[in-house]
Amino acid sequence: AVVSTQSTGGPVNTVTFIERNISFVSTSDDKSIRVWDWDIPVDRKHLADPGMHSIPSCTISPTGKWLACQSMDNKITVFATQKLRLNRKKEFKGHMVAGYACQCNFSPDSAYLVSGDADGRCFIWDWKTTKVYKRFKAHEGVCIGCVWLPHETSKLVTCGWDGKIKLWD
Repeated sequence: AVVSTQSTGGPVNTVTFIERNISFVSTSDDKSIRVWDWDIPVDRKHLADPGMHSIPSCTISPTGKWLACQSMDNKITVFATQKLRLNRKKEFKGHMVAGYACQCNFSPDSAYLVSGDADGRCFIWDWKTTKVYKRFKAHEGVCIGCVWLPHETSKLVTCGWDGKIKLWD
């Protein structure tokens, strides 16, 4: 390894680049979020709160301004990437993900947030209102991943533990 970080206190779940790829965020099973500069092995910010849950999936918005974090307490929390501050007005609920590393993603225009859930459903939330825009049964079993096609933004791809990858229009 060229650079190795200090111990995070638990298995690392995600690494997501932020701030125009100058820094990255890691999440781990110790229920913390840490910000690192890529060439320095010591975290420069450490978020840990007794109310936080483990975060198995994170994604950055297309604008780079927001970090959406899938939390094991069945919600997606959002942080501003500039100073990694929680945006309390942006909390997305309704899906069941506790115990699963379901992926969340932004639409290419940042108008929507999407996630699968343990019951095989796909949830699409309106970014501005944080309300469920649409939900549908996508898979038998866990719907673990959802992502918009970057070149055909009206289409969504999901994958599940049923062994299928599906394209939705």
